[in-house]
Amino acid sequence: MRIGKSQVRILEQIKREGTDTIPRMAEALGLNVETVRTHLRTLSEEGLVRRAGRRIRGRGRPEVVYELTEAAEVHFPNQEGELLSELAAFLRDGGQAGLIRDFFDERARRRRDVVMPRLEGLQGGERLEEVVRILSEEGYMPEVGEDEAGRPVLALTHCPLRGVVDVTRAPCRAELALVRELVGGELERIAYIPSGGASCCYALKAAG
Repeated sequence: MRIGKSQVRILEQIKREGTDTIPRMAEALGLNVETVRTHLRTLSEEGLVRRAGRRIRGRGRPEVVYELTEAAEVHFPNQEGELLSELAAFLRDGGQAGLIRDFFDERARRRRDVVMPRLEGLQGGERLEEVVRILSEEGYMPEVGEDEAGRPVLALTHCPLRGVVDVTRAPCRAELALVRELVGGELERIAYIPSGGASCCYALKAAG
């Protein structure tokens, strides 16, 4: 979601204070109360802020207190991706490439244990639809289409670990194994982001 400058300022104000009320935000940001109220309604609908109780100030009515949700964190700078890439490079250069592979294989195994029950009893198109939902939750922005031979093609249009993939292909190896098990059939990779593709695309040879 793209949010406006005033909405960003409101998020930043709540971030600084921990929690805040509409009157205090309006005063701190130089906005009128109704404008702040309208922005908070939008931010709440988008899952970025939530009510955190009420606060009594003076003799007036209790004021609603707002706080940020976990989802709001994406609107603030962080270096987690950069740090993870540096860690992967440090391990690789230190002769620990095998440890990196073991980590991503174990991570894929844990994810598999969580999501495979959701696919139990599903076949064909129904299974593929659920796979798309699972991969969407993982941040891959998947899409389904067909190749020239009429085979279903699963396209992962976003790589949530792009910085790490620039250092090591271990995440790709684990991803391929996981996707193969999710769809329940053999896959042929026909496009690859690290090789210049717009997405990582997998043609389904024999979906279950």
